[in-house]
Amino acid sequence: MTKDPNAALLRALAAVLPADALVTDADVLEAHRRDQAEWAPAGTPGVLVRATCADDVRAVLQVASAHKVPVVPRGAGSGLSGGANALDGCIVLSLMRMNRVLEVDAKGMLAVVQPGVLNAEVKAAAAAQGLWYAPDPASWEFSSLGGNLATNAGGLCCVKYGVTGDAVLGLEVVLADGSVVRTGGRTVKNVAGYDLTRLFVGSEGTLGVITEATLRLRPRPPRATTLVATFPTLAGAGAAVTDIMARTRPSMLELMDQATCRAVEAYKPLGLDVDAAAFLLARSDAGGDQGVAEIETMAAVCEAAGATFVTHSTDEAEGELLLTARRLAYPALERQGATLLDDVGVPLSRIPELLAAVERIAAERGVLVGTFGHAGDGNMHPTVVFDRQDPAALTRARGAFDDILAAALDLGGTITGEHGVGALKQPFLGRQLGEEGLRLHHRLKAAMDPLGILNPGKVL
Repeated sequence: MTKDPNAALLRALAAVLPADALVTDADVLEAHRRDQAEWAPAGTPGVLVRATCADDVRAVLQVASAHKVPVVPRGAGSGLSGGANALDGCIVLSLMRMNRVLEVDAKGMLAVVQPGVLNAEVKAAAAAQGLWYAPDPASWEFSSLGGNLATNAGGLCCVKYGVTGDAVLGLEVVLADGSVVRTGGRTVKNVAGYDLTRLFVGSEGTLGVITEATLRLRPRPPRATTLVATFPTLAGAGAAVTDIMARTRPSMLELMDQATCRAVEAYKPLGLDVDAAAFLLARSDAGGDQGVAEIETMAAVCEAAGATFVTHSTDEAEGELLLTARRLAYPALERQGATLLDDVGVPLSRIPELLAAVERIAAERGVLVGTFGHAGDGNMHPTVVFDRQDPAALTRARGAFDDILAAALDLGGTITGEHGVGALKQPFLGRQLGEEGLRLHHRLKAAMDPLGILNPGKVL
C-alpha cells in the first residue's frame, strides 16, 4: 500500500502545533488558494496553518524542511501579483492570528508589531499617542503589515514620506530551516553589517518569514490643503506632474484618466468631470505660509500646462471626499469587467511618454485601459478591463498587460513599483535585472533557502 505523504506531514505538524492551528477543510483551503491577482496561477494547498506566535512559525518551517514541503506565507490575501498563491500540496502559513501591536514608544517614535496587524490598526495605535504611521497603500483598511512588508508596499503618501521599507527600523525573521534572526534595531541610524532589513523587505516571503517589525513613527503633519485640476489631454497632465515635482514637495500627487473617472462616477457619483482627459489630485501638508506657497505654485504649474479647471481647498472634509474618489479607482474599474492591473514605474521625466504609450497600446490592442496612480513618484496603475467570458478579449488584455510592462522597461522604468513580482510578472524580471543581476538573485535565494521551500515559483 502506498503511503500518503500528506498524512505524514500532518502528523508531524500536529506534534508541534496547537490542535486548532491545522486546517484541512476543503472549503477553507479553497478560500486560501490565491490573492487578488485573479489571473496568476494557483494550486491547492495540502494544509493551512494558522500561526499565533513566532514559535509556531519556527515549528512549521522545521517540519517543512524535514519533509521538503513548500511553504507559502500569507497575510490578508489582498496582494495583486499572485505572491500568496498556493502550490499543490504546500503548507499555506497564515500569519493573521499574529495580530498584536506589541508596543508604541511615543518618545522613541516607534511601534513594534506582529505581521497580522492591519495597516489601519497601526495607524490607530500611533494616533492614540499623537503620532502617525505614514505608509498608506490604497488597501490600508484591510491589508496586513506582513503583506505590506513582503511587497514593500507603497501608497498615496509615498511621494513625500517613502514606501513601507522607509518606515522599517528592524525585523524578526524566521529562516527556512527554522532559525531566527533579528535585523536592524530601534535606532534611526544603524549601518553595522549588511542591510539585511532591506533585503527581507520586498522579498515576498522567498527568503524568510517576518514575525515582528519595528516601525518608525512620525509627528502628525499639519492639516493638508488639497488641489484638483482637470486637463484636456493626458500629455498636459503628465507635463504638470513633472514640473510640480521639480518645484515643490507635495504630500500627495495622484492622477486618474478619463476612463477611471467615468468608472468612479458610475460607481459612486462624486461630481467628477467625466469629459476631461485627466484629473490631478495634489496635496500639501507643509502648513502655514510654506503650504500656501506650495499650493499656489502647483496651481500655476497646472494652468501653464493647459488645465481647464484648477481649484484648491483647506477644508478637510472636501479634501477627504476627493481622496475617496482616488481610492475608489480600482474597485470602480473592477465593476466594469474583469481586470488585469499593471504596476509600472518610470522616471519622472518620462511620465508623459508612459501615458502616451498606454493610450497607444489600448488602441492597438482594442481594449479599455483605465490609468490611475501615484504620479508624483512615477508609479502608475494602467488597468486593462475586459469581458471574462470572451477568450479573444482575454488574449487582447494579456497582450496589452505585457505591452505596458515592456513599455515601462523601454522608458528606463520598472515592472513593479509596489505590488511585487509574485507570479504575474515573473517572465519580465530577467529583462529588468539583466543576466548578472538575475544570477545574483538566484545565488542569494540558494544561500538562504537551499531546499527551495519558501514560496517557490514567486519572484524568481
